[in-house]
Amino acid sequence: MKNPVSISSVETISPLGSDSGEIWKNYQTGEHFFRNSDFDGLPALAGFLPENIKSEIAHLREQNSKYRYLDESVLFAILAGRKGNASGLKGTTGINIGSSRGATGIFEKYHSEYLKTGSASTYTSPSTTLGNISSWVAQDLQLDGPEFSHSVTCSTGMHAILNAIAWLQSGMTDSFLAGGSEAPLTGFTIAQMRAMKIYASEELEYPCRALDMNKSRNTMILSEAAGLVGMENEISGNTRAVITAVGYANEKLKHGASLSKNGKCLQKSMRMAIQNAGEIDAIILHAPGTIGGDLAEVNAIKKVFGKKLPAMTSNKWKNGHSFAASGILSLQMAVMMLENQQFLPVPFSEFQHQPAKLDQILVNSVGFGGNAVSILIGRK
Repeated sequence: MKNPVSISSVETISPLGSDSGEIWKNYQTGEHFFRNSDFDGLPALAGFLPENIKSEIAHLREQNSKYRYLDESVLFAILAGRKGNASGLKGTTGINIGSSRGATGIFEKYHSEYLKTGSASTYTSPSTTLGNISSWVAQDLQLDGPEFSHSVTCSTGMHAILNAIAWLQSGMTDSFLAGGSEAPLTGFTIAQMRAMKIYASEELEYPCRALDMNKSRNTMILSEAAGLVGMENEISGNTRAVITAVGYANEKLKHGASLSKNGKCLQKSMRMAIQNAGEIDAIILHAPGTIGGDLAEVNAIKKVFGKKLPAMTSNKWKNGHSFAASGILSLQMAVMMLENQQFLPVPFSEFQHQPAKLDQILVNSVGFGGNAVSILIGRK
């Protein structure tokens, strides 16, 4: 990176809420935010948006007839965008919101109708296009910069941050909104996770065992969420934290969902991000709650840092895995820990080391196929 990039806002909607004070309060409790629900006749644990946020989503549909045919993944992003500080961003503002699954609910609805009737609705194609997310948020906020969407599995949101930094440091935009949005809570999506044998199947006190290195079964739980990060090249009074370095990598595939036992892609991305960083105080892991995924990331950290491990934590035990939005939720957690100078450990994990200070936090994200991103953020 040529110079640090300023984070002026991080706005999310998730099972933890949407207000920053509420989210921080919920982070400090020992509670998780999952509940059991019925998905096409089969019960499953999931992380749902709170009812007040669901009401705001319903209001979006009511106030604008154009929003009636949009997927929830688009509406989630619009709501997160409205809660952000887009009006405070300077000059030409670009936008890149990614999604791993895209318009899941709407696509399944229209495909089901097609199988029954043999015909497709007029709205099928425009409402299921992945680019819907960024373009509709740009329309809603009246932004005048570049707008694009993409999908890089679970690390999609963090790849959006990489894209934003590239645009900012090239001088092609003055500011950027980047993030991810996901509405994956459908029976078909959860069935896909169950087919891979990675979904949680027990209602324990803590059903998602992210960073429990002694678990005997996979415990990933899906959740719905969206998050947008406002960024600028200049440090200003609005700056909450700074991105000082980034890393990215992939690794050779053995199969479509593979990740090597020692997380080779994560090793590469972390080394790139910390090469000139000095002491790293904490790492927020991707840690989805699967046996292989958690172990590979911890192994990668041990390879990179040796015996002097930074404090390690994750938030998926509390709010689940929201695919593209998950990295943005982790980034927000890091910003909040820096601002409050408080480390948030996983209550049941063996990693309980409390750092003496919080000046630099590394945030990891990785997806199917070994697409890893590591972003280093520091205090303003």
